Amino acid sequence: MNDATTALDNSFRLDGRVAFVTGASSGIGQALALAFARAGARVALTARRVDRLAELAEVITAEGGQALAVALDVTDRAAITRAFDDVAAQLGIPDLILNNAGVAKPALFLKTDAATLESTMATNFTAAWNVSQEAARRLVAAKRGGSIINITSVLGIGVGAGHAAYSASKAALAHATRAMALEFVRYGIRVNGIAPGWFVTEMNTDFFATEEGVAYLKKTPPGRAGRLEELVGPALLLASDAGSFVNGVILTVDGGHHAALV
Repeated sequence: MNDATTALDNSFRLDGRVAFVTGASSGIGQALALAFARAGARVALTARRVDRLAELAEVITAEGGQALAVALDVTDRAAITRAFDDVAAQLGIPDLILNNAGVAKPALFLKTDAATLESTMATNFTAAWNVSQEAARRLVAAKRGGSIINITSVLGIGVGAGHAAYSASKAALAHATRAMALEFVRYGIRVNGIAPGWFVTEMNTDFFATEEGVAYLKKTPPGRAGRLEELVGPALLLASDAGSFVNGVILTVDGGHHAALV
């Protein structure tokens, strides 16, 4: 391996970084938390299901990494502050944030009740806002740069019937991502988003196991769901020095699905 190849490989490394991952107990959050650890980051795994986090932490530790399981309800603002305090004390100040926690409760607009709208916005948008604000305040105070990655959605770019609340929450998060990128760049903090298309996770696995779900995927431009490992490369680009001049971007990882929605 020549020096240029080594330098390129090293630019994607996360050695010395502290990652704070929400919704790390399954799906996208779990996959990317593991990828961050394998790239050298110390990883704070946060979610409500702490038993799942402990299992993932054991996997990371067995591979020679360092991870901390932290129980967190991202809709509790005070709990976010406590979680950051715990992580800072045990791993260091988080400088890589992955806002991944989310919920989806499909319903037509006229059948979406107030409670569903409020819980969707609280988890998908407000929680990411609060986590980002807490992280950025600490990084600015410490005069350190960092990277914030928000998991938005292809449905935050184009919409589909039955997903009004979810689409609105993810579109709001995408716009907040751009606003943060504009304001935080002066502090050396980059803010970007990843807009996944359809990936089979616990949130939708029952639907995609049905004939209707299989037929739906076949009609999408890629004709299939994404594989979680296909999110790793994009996430590492945005997290690492390889993406040092990438800021304010919503990176679609959807096999081109968004092109058919806009």
